[in-house]
Amino acid sequence: MSRLENWLKSRFIAGIFFTVPVFATGWILWKVWAFVDDIFAPMYMRMFGFPVPGLGFFTAIAVILIMGALARNIVGRRVLAWGDRLLLKVPIYRRLYPSVKMLIDSFSPERRSAFRAVVLVEHPRQGEYAFGFVTSELTIDTPEGKREMVTVFVPTNNLYLGDITVVSRVDVIATGLPVEEGLRIILSAGTATPPRLPRF
Repeated sequence: MSRLENWLKSRFIAGIFFTVPVFATGWILWKVWAFVDDIFAPMYMRMFGFPVPGLGFFTAIAVILIMGALARNIVGRRVLAWGDRLLLKVPIYRRLYPSVKMLIDSFSPERRSAFRAVVLVEHPRQGEYAFGFVTSELTIDTPEGKREMVTVFVPTNNLYLGDITVVSRVDVIATGLPVEEGLRIILSAGTATPPRLPRF
């Protein structure tokens, strides 16, 4: 293969890896915009008699901001708690809602301590390691005495599903990574893993 062909091939591949994420991200954002906008579009069509592109999307943003403002004051929290109890009475909804809410809450700025640390644990078998997030600590009473343990969430399907493992504290390898970087490693299928661990 000639030098020109090598040059063209390398530039073309580099262009693909640059443009595909850009266009894919733009397409996803456009789809989200259109989906949310279409929810409120019929209401504004009846009000004004003509479509107003984008107004539905900004309405959704306003609703989210209002809910956020409510969630940060005492009265709003009581109203939202009442809404939670109401949703938990819906037969199918109550099976999914608590799990989804708990997962979303784990990434909320109000609950930074939900994922306490990014660690490595032997999973799913001895000699193989997986990234996980420490979620709690506990002590187990055994015939040999007390054992200090930690609960580790190991994502197995991006961040939506995973295994809950209870591991001895001494068997957990600290990575020194912030939680945000741990999330980035999981979502990138490991490509964002730093070349050396632990990193302190």
